[in-house]
Amino acid sequence: MHSELDLNQVLARLKQVVTAVGAMQKANLGRQNLTIATKSTGIDLVTEIDRQSEQTIIAFLQEHYPEHSILAEESGLTSRLSDYKWIIDPLDGTTNYAQGLPIFAISIALQWRQETVLAMVYAPIVDQLYTAIRGQGAYLNGKKITVSAKSELIDCVLATGFPYDIATHPANNITYFSHIVRQARAVRRLGAAAYDLACVAAGYFDGYWEMNLAPWDAAAGVLLVEEAGGRVLNFREDRGVSIIAANTKICRELEAQIRQLER
Repeated sequence: MHSELDLNQVLARLKQVVTAVGAMQKANLGRQNLTIATKSTGIDLVTEIDRQSEQTIIAFLQEHYPEHSILAEESGLTSRLSDYKWIIDPLDGTTNYAQGLPIFAISIALQWRQETVLAMVYAPIVDQLYTAIRGQGAYLNGKKITVSAKSELIDCVLATGFPYDIATHPANNITYFSHIVRQARAVRRLGAAAYDLACVAAGYFDGYWEMNLAPWDAAAGVLLVEEAGGRVLNFREDRGVSIIAANTKICRELEAQIRQLER
């Protein structure tokens, strides 16, 4: 483990900027004149609030940690000769946000030599601040959290998601979804992967699976789940970040259900 940074101090600093950005997002939710654009496909959305949030977070990080690399959803990679890299999703759940739906989150992870060592996911509307430092547990608003203890899939409320290009993507999750939804108590689709993973860490969801995620969707959430006593499994190496997250028993059960479909 590294010793250069005091990660608890980093977390305290980060909380200030994340809660400020969250307040700005909350104030602009449902605004009639919100500027909304599409990325290359014409389906994947980005709003002015995504960009403003990202710029604020990056400016903060560059002020306090100018030597660190940064990978952010909207502006890509700013590479430095450093062991440290920040991974940022400034507004996870952009489609929800553009619709005025209050389910979205800010996700920030810090990696040291490609291992995630710090995570923060903040859901402004419900004022839930999820934090984790590797080896120190996971917390929600300062209180320690643990993953669900359920052992049977039929008792579980799960979360999943679909790619924005679901109509054309060969791995669109529909086959897995239609099978697993019949094996569980319920499956929810919130539209914000970082928040889904945070909810697994807190035990609000008993498990989660999704394919084709980007690093900024999952980096912080994965550490939250692991530090909350859960397990995260990569199940499709050919499909970007494709993960199952739950306690060990449910993780294995979900993997078995998915493997069944691949025979």
